Amino acid sequence: MPTLGAVTNLRVALCQTDPIVGDPEANGDAIIAAISSANAVGSDLAVFPELTIPGYPPEDLLLDPEFVEVNLRTLDKVARSTATDGGPRCVAVVGFVDADHDLFNAAAVCADGRVVGVYRKRILPNYAVFDEMRYFKPGRGGTELYRIGGARVGVSICEDLWDPAGPVARQAAGGADLVVNLSASPFAAGRQLERERMMRTRAVDAHCPIVYVNRVGAQDELVFDGGSMIIDDTGEVVARAGLFEERDVIVDVRMSPTYRGRLLDPRGARRTRPARVVDLGSIERVGRPPLPAQPTLTEMPAEAELWSALVAGTRAYVTRNGFTDVVIGLSGGLDSSAVAAIAVDAVGADHVHGVAMPSRYSSDHSISDARQLAANLGIEFRTIGIEPAHEAFGRMLAPSFTGMDEDLTEENLQARIRGITLMALSNKFGWMVLTTGNKSETSVGYSTLYGDTAGALAVIGDVFKTDVYALCRWRNGRDGREAIPGSVLTKPPSAELRPDQRDDQSLPPYDVLDRMLRAYVEADLGIDDIVAAGHPRELATRIVKMVDRAEYKRRQSPPVLRVTRRAFGKDRRRPMTNGFRTRPAARPSSDA
Repeated sequence: MPTLGAVTNLRVALCQTDPIVGDPEANGDAIIAAISSANAVGSDLAVFPELTIPGYPPEDLLLDPEFVEVNLRTLDKVARSTATDGGPRCVAVVGFVDADHDLFNAAAVCADGRVVGVYRKRILPNYAVFDEMRYFKPGRGGTELYRIGGARVGVSICEDLWDPAGPVARQAAGGADLVVNLSASPFAAGRQLERERMMRTRAVDAHCPIVYVNRVGAQDELVFDGGSMIIDDTGEVVARAGLFEERDVIVDVRMSPTYRGRLLDPRGARRTRPARVVDLGSIERVGRPPLPAQPTLTEMPAEAELWSALVAGTRAYVTRNGFTDVVIGLSGGLDSSAVAAIAVDAVGADHVHGVAMPSRYSSDHSISDARQLAANLGIEFRTIGIEPAHEAFGRMLAPSFTGMDEDLTEENLQARIRGITLMALSNKFGWMVLTTGNKSETSVGYSTLYGDTAGALAVIGDVFKTDVYALCRWRNGRDGREAIPGSVLTKPPSAELRPDQRDDQSLPPYDVLDRMLRAYVEADLGIDDIVAAGHPRELATRIVKMVDRAEYKRRQSPPVLRVTRRAFGKDRRRPMTNGFRTRPAARPSSDA
């Protein structure tokens, strides 16, 4: 045990993993391998993300007693792997589901072949995409610290770190030299900077370093960026794992005496009685070689971060659902081009299939741009004209439509024929259909049910149209060559379902529309606020009505990769049938 006032070094492994939801046994094997690797390089402590064993979020799998039991048996196996047989050992802190009359989101401290302590998450988030109070009870009881390698270590889980007066503050006041935090914090644009800013403040307030370990990968709509880090007691980041990559980062954490800072802290309320310390009797490591210098990680540009999130989410959804290949309807437009490029980065060009489906209204440049995109990306390209099916449907429906003018019905028929075509290819070849609608269109219902909404995943459904332009320009500049044809970025957007059709005949310009949608959909502002920002009241009212009326479409559309703080789905839940309107709403559009 170090003398009072000595500097303590603790070698910590940040195990930034990508667990599989619903497969505790596979996750357990990965944890055991990571503990072995950490121990081999002399680590005193290995920290894993929140709920690593069951995978996060397990949702209603938690209602299955067998699943919870497999999770507990896996924890026992993980704990046994920390047995030392008298040699050097690495303590592991692992996320799991604890069961004792109720269920708890918990962290197990494993050493010497057993679980030596359990921490139960105190603060359960119940907002946005989180509904942990549906499944878990909050942890209770006193604050325990664990003496590891001469340092007193506190354990916390995700949201516990965000409360400035929460568990971490109490652990620090009780004498912690280091606090570890197991997290599964989903990605949203700008979220990593916000996390870092918060943790800097917590570390300074606590007068001790904070070890934060976040999961990576994706689960259904949620994307996890990782970004695990260690922040010292001055608020400086001393180590950082990369974003969107599964890896272990080994760091020697230097801890100065913490009592001086606490004694000098003018906030006397922070001082509490010393916490109970569980002494794990760490084995001294003799002749431990120094670690090589860690690479300095540069900050990701916003477009690169967003693109990486979409790639990670697409890859996880496709591969973990048992697919190898994807198919995309290529219109020669911006959105399908973006989705195709994301898919190439996610699963490889050999596994992406592009299909052009021209109709009588398709322009020549639509086909040529789609073909050029496929050539630039190196993906398979085929053309399946839909005119024979379009004519056949027209003849079939003619007796019922006698004397009626053509309208949205005939326009949407084309989109639905394309949806049927893509689903037929999916059934025949086992390809997953990726849809191409963006958040601007999804918001206002500028889509056709069972047509362009037909598919398994909405890759850019949480990306506004103006941001899709920015992403495509960034992707073209990334490799110094044109992946997405320049003409795609300059021509007016069009669904091409009638002669000379353009999006701006039905919608305001996308830069105007997106500003209003950010206000109403993401910021929950009302019509008066939108008008105060400079938009005409008549237009603001129309757009808000369009968003509200389109809820039934969104409920029947594929899951959307969540990359903002307010995605459709788990984030924004509005009733499809409700009487709250700015004024009486018009009847639903005819493509219902």
